[in-house]
Amino acid sequence: MQTNDSAQRVGKKFICGEPKATMLRRGCFFPPGSCQGNSVERKIYIPLNKTAPCVRLLNATHQIGCQSSISGDTGVIHVVEKEEDLNWVLADGPHPPYMILLDGNLFNRRVMLQLKGTSRVSGLAVAIAKPSPPQGFSPGLKCPNDGFGVYSKDYGPQFAHCNNTVWNPLGSGLSYEDFDFPIFLLEDANETQVIKQCYQDHNVPRDGSGPEYPLCAMQLFSHMHAVTSTVTCMRRSSLQSTFSINPEVIDLLSQYSIPLSACAFLTPPVHALQIDSHSFFWNIAPGAESAVSSFVTHLAAAEALHKASDVHLLQRNIMFTFFQGETFDYIGSSRMVYDMEKDKFPLRLDNIHSFVEMNQVALRNASVLWMHTDPVSRLNKSVEVQVRILLDILSNSSVGANVTLQEAGYSQPLPPSSFQRFLRARHIPGVVLTDHRTAFQNRYYQSMYDTPENIQMQYPEGLSPEETLEYVTDTAKSLAEVATVVARALYRLAGGANNTSAIQADPKTVSRMLYGFLIKMNNSWFQSIIKPDIKGILGDVPQHYVAVSSPVNTTYLVQYVLANLTGTVVNLTKEECLNPEKTPSSEKELYEYAWVQGSLEPNSTARVPYCVRSTVRLSKALSPAFELRQWGSTEYSTWTESRWKEIRARIFLVASKELEIITLVVGIAILIFSLLTTYFINAKADVLFSIPRDPGAVAY
Repeated sequence: MQTNDSAQRVGKKFICGEPKATMLRRGCFFPPGSCQGNSVERKIYIPLNKTAPCVRLLNATHQIGCQSSISGDTGVIHVVEKEEDLNWVLADGPHPPYMILLDGNLFNRRVMLQLKGTSRVSGLAVAIAKPSPPQGFSPGLKCPNDGFGVYSKDYGPQFAHCNNTVWNPLGSGLSYEDFDFPIFLLEDANETQVIKQCYQDHNVPRDGSGPEYPLCAMQLFSHMHAVTSTVTCMRRSSLQSTFSINPEVIDLLSQYSIPLSACAFLTPPVHALQIDSHSFFWNIAPGAESAVSSFVTHLAAAEALHKASDVHLLQRNIMFTFFQGETFDYIGSSRMVYDMEKDKFPLRLDNIHSFVEMNQVALRNASVLWMHTDPVSRLNKSVEVQVRILLDILSNSSVGANVTLQEAGYSQPLPPSSFQRFLRARHIPGVVLTDHRTAFQNRYYQSMYDTPENIQMQYPEGLSPEETLEYVTDTAKSLAEVATVVARALYRLAGGANNTSAIQADPKTVSRMLYGFLIKMNNSWFQSIIKPDIKGILGDVPQHYVAVSSPVNTTYLVQYVLANLTGTVVNLTKEECLNPEKTPSSEKELYEYAWVQGSLEPNSTARVPYCVRSTVRLSKALSPAFELRQWGSTEYSTWTESRWKEIRARIFLVASKELEIITLVVGIAILIFSLLTTYFINAKADVLFSIPRDPGAVAY
C-alpha cells in the first residue's frame, strides 16, 4: 500500500517537565530512513497522517483527557460498528489488549466508560460519523463554566449550578473525564478505510474462532508530561526554575482579547462575545454555532455602524470586544474585569454604560432572538430602569426586520456568558442575545460536529473557491439581519437620534467571513487584509481552539478583519506605516497602524499593499490566577495543557508471541554461535592465518 509522509499534529503545549527545545513544530515528520525508497520502516509501518489526539488538560483540582505510555501503546485492531461488537473486545477476544476502531455514532459516555474500566483496551481510534449523529453529541458539561459565573450561594443561589435551567442537556461531560489510554480522531475517510481493510484481511474471526497470526495492529503515541493538577504542575515547574540552570518552564492557556473603540470613553456601551471553542480532540474546534455565528454577526454589526454617516457625532463610543478563552472558565472576560479593577485598562467598570452580548444566534426558531437579563441585579430599582430602557431599544430596533426580539422572562437566569464575569464585580445593566430561551438549540455544543452543516450553510455544487467565497448563503442573510438589528440598537444606545433605516449589515461581508472562519482560511480576501509577515497563519481548515501559542490564528484574523471593516486606509508609505511615531500627525497613542498585503493586481502575481489605521487593539487574556500565583484559585480559571514530545499513529502486522519468542531464541543462539566462532577463530588465528614459508628460501 502506498502512503504519504506522515504529518504530525504536534506543537508547542503547556506541559510540565519538557523543554521547549524538544517540541516538534506542526508539519511533516519523516520517519528514520524514509528518504530511502526501500526503507525497512516504510515496509513495516503505515503512518496515519490525518489524526487529532485527545490531550491532557489540568485545572486546580483535576486532570482530564488522555495519554499513552512513554513508548506508545500497541494493540490488535478490532472494528466496533455496533455495541454488540464490544463483547469481543471486553470478554471473548483471545488477543488482548485491543486497539478499537470505533464508529463515531458509538463515541458516547456509556460506551467510553465501559472501555475505561478494562485492561483489555490499549487505545481508541474514532472515525468521524457522517452525517453527524442525529441524536446530537456534546462532550461538554451540562452546566458550562459552572462555579465561575455570577450565580453562587451568595448571589442568586436558586440559579447556581444550573438549578433553574440546564443549558446543555445533551452534555455528557466526556471531555472532562480522565482516560489512561490514547484516543485519536481519524479525520481522513481514506485512512479509516485502510485500517478497516487491514482488519478485514487479518483480524476478522473465522468460523467462530479467533483469527490467526499475523494480525493487524495499531500503535498510538501521545505521552503527556503533566500530571495530577495545575497546582502540582506549577509547583514542580517553579522548583525546577529555582534550582535548574536551564529551567523547563510551563506554558499557560492564554491568548489575547480584542477590544475596539476610540480613546476617550464616555460611559460607553460594551458589545461583547467569545471567539474560542473546544471539543474532545486537540485543535478540533470548528465552533460554527457556539462561537463563529456570534462573532461574525458582531463584526458585521461593527461594519454597519461604522458606515453610518453620523457615527462620529455619537455621544458615546461603543467598545466591541472579542474574548478569548471563555470556554475555559471565562479566561478573557475575567482578565479584562481584573485589569479594569486594577486600573490596568483604559476603561473602568464604573464607566460602562451598558452591556450587550451575543451568544449562539444562528439556530433561531421562527426568527426569534431571545433577550436574557439577570433577575438578581434587576431587583435594584436603578438597574431595573436601565435594563428596561435597554430592552425597549433592542425591541424597537427589530421593528420592520425579519428578526423578532422577545424577553426570555424575568425569572430566567443568564445563560453561560462573559457578562456574568462583569456582574460579579458590579451591577451593570445588560442583555445577552441568544437563539434559545432555555436549553441550547445547538445539539453539538463544544464538539467536532459543530460545523457549517450545523448552521445550515449550503452551497451549490460546482462552484470554484472564489465563487464560494462570494456566494451569499441563506445563513449569511439571516445573520446579517441580526447584525442589522444589533447595529441599530447600539446606535441608539450611543446616543444616535437619526433614522436608523440606513444602518444595514452587508450579507456579502457575512458570507465572506463565514467562508473564511468555517471553511477555508486561506482565501483571497483574508490574504488581502493581513500583514505579509503573518500570512503563514492562513491554514486550510479553520479551528478556534484557544491553544497556548499566542495569539492563535483566530485572534489574528479577527483583529485584521475588524481593522479592515472599521478602519481607514491612510496615505502613508510602508516606512511611515511601520513606524508611525516618526510621523507627527499619526496620533500613535490613539490608533494602530498595519501595512497589509492588499489584493492581487489583475492578471498578475503582484499585490497592491496599503496602510490601515484603526482603533483595534489586543489585550492580554491570561488568567489572573497565574499572575497572582494562585494556582488553586476558585475565583479565576486555572486551566493548563500538558506538553508532549510527539503525537503520531501507525498500523502494522504483528506476529504471535510464540513466533516472537522463537525468533528471539534463534537470534540469541546465532549471537552465541557467532561469538564462539569469533573466539575460536581469534584463538587459532596464528594457525589459520599463518603465512606459509617459501621452500626455496635459505636461512643462515
